[in-house]
Amino acid sequence: MSRKRHIPVVDLREFVHGTAGQRQAFVDKLGKAFHEIGFVGVVGHGIPQELVARFYDRARAFFALPEEVKKQYEIEGLAGQRGYTSFGKEHARHSKVGDLKEFYQIGQELPEGHPLRKEYPDNVHVAEVPDFVSTGIELYREFERAGAALLRAIALHLDLPEDWFDEPITWGNSILRAIHYPPITQEPESAIRAEQHEDINLITLLVGASAGGLQILTKDDEWVDIMPENDEIVINVGDMLQRLTNNYLKSTTHRVVNPPREEWHLPRLSIPFFLHPRSEMDLTCLPQCVSEERPLAYEPITAGEYLDERLREIGLKQ
Repeated sequence: MSRKRHIPVVDLREFVHGTAGQRQAFVDKLGKAFHEIGFVGVVGHGIPQELVARFYDRARAFFALPEEVKKQYEIEGLAGQRGYTSFGKEHARHSKVGDLKEFYQIGQELPEGHPLRKEYPDNVHVAEVPDFVSTGIELYREFERAGAALLRAIALHLDLPEDWFDEPITWGNSILRAIHYPPITQEPESAIRAEQHEDINLITLLVGASAGGLQILTKDDEWVDIMPENDEIVINVGDMLQRLTNNYLKSTTHRVVNPPREEWHLPRLSIPFFLHPRSEMDLTCLPQCVSEERPLAYEPITAGEYLDERLREIGLKQ
């Protein structure tokens, strides 16, 4: 029996390679989903399944390392933006209880001599799993490509030029995160694997997790399960895009719940890509998204200032 779908699915090939009619239908469907739900499934994205499987394999190998080895890759002063972040360190913005997870982050790789080199810290390579980060960088580039196409469709939905996002996201501050939720070995006091939250960035692209647990909060205040089908990625609106559109596009609250007790022994691994622009991008609300019905909700801020503010709220930056 097939599971009930709670989010629509779109085929990115219809936008990238389609006729004018197919492209417009894609823009309309994606825009409607982002406006009403904030989440959508995407097929035809072109991200190779072999590459996804290879990165999952390397991530599993890293998280299986002894704790004292993993902690060698937790670099003080980077606010978790590169390398390892140990179990329970990150918490949701409105919670002080650490999530039941550990993670590893891979960031933008810039060519030698690029003016932004001084802004982005170097990636942290793992001696024990030598191709972990290099495989992650391959996947990072694929996510950048698919994410850029989705933002072109969103630009058209917002009556902006199709290439409006292209320049601010080129060499952007995006993050590929491998998240490991270890087996639950005792009754959690109050935490779940990831407490309810909204993402910071423009959009998030998530490849299928190794186990269920992802839920989104609907407009009717109901939690519903989201489990991508094979070769489907799940895309959601982040707070930067919500802010830019003055709440027209919805940054949907989501969480990762603990499994039933009989599945506590099963770990969970997921791979989200948080698509960020460069730090100087102006997130001032678009004038076409401000009206009497939707008055201005946010003060002007840059993407870098907003990221800094949010990293402090979730406990990664002091």
